[in-house]
Amino acid sequence: MSTSDATPPSGVITLDALDLAALIASRVCHDVISPVGAIVNGLEILEDEKDEGMRGFAFDLIKKSAAQASARLQFCRIAFGAAGSAAAMLDLGDAEQVARGFIEDQKTKLTWEAPRQLLLKNKVKLLLNLVLVATTTIPRGGVIAVTSEGEGDATAFRIVATGPTARVPGNVVDLLAGRAPDDRVDAHVIQPFYAGLVAKAANMAVTIEAEIEGERIVTRATTIPA
Repeated sequence: MSTSDATPPSGVITLDALDLAALIASRVCHDVISPVGAIVNGLEILEDEKDEGMRGFAFDLIKKSAAQASARLQFCRIAFGAAGSAAAMLDLGDAEQVARGFIEDQKTKLTWEAPRQLLLKNKVKLLLNLVLVATTTIPRGGVIAVTSEGEGDATAFRIVATGPTARVPGNVVDLLAGRAPDDRVDAHVIQPFYAGLVAKAANMAVTIEAEIEGERIVTRATTIPA
């Protein structure tokens, strides 16, 4: 199902600028609050604990959590941030680095075969947001493979998420198309809704579908012909 068409689908809702900014800020805070909280916990252990083993554990926790918080902020800076003017160009190589820092963990691995090139920022922001959407399709972890075809304005993206019980979460297709349950958007669903807004700004159509039910979900983003 396409999330961007020449004629906007019926039922598309809009948010004013203040509401959109507030919801995106809430999403970013959600992404960083866990590692920041872990840093605070580690510091409290260091303050009160005399046992060297526990202090070593606290140092490891702080180090790991600080790296995680930094990775998440770097990802959010590009995926949700302004990143320069409307015509600013971003490097797919930089997108790969921040995506790896944000996505890869013990459950989920990222393979990236999109060649390094400079693209308009909205195309790169869209790719990162679609990678984030892809993580929600494999709740038990797996592999997310990113590829691209073409160059410049004609660049198209393909994201394949493979994992056990892979599925397209409810309402994601509608949210990408600008529609939402009960005609409202909150911080829990703002990310795919925002991805749809970025797709429109990038003049790209997005489809997401299960190619192998329960195993593989494929997301595509292609430029809409003029």
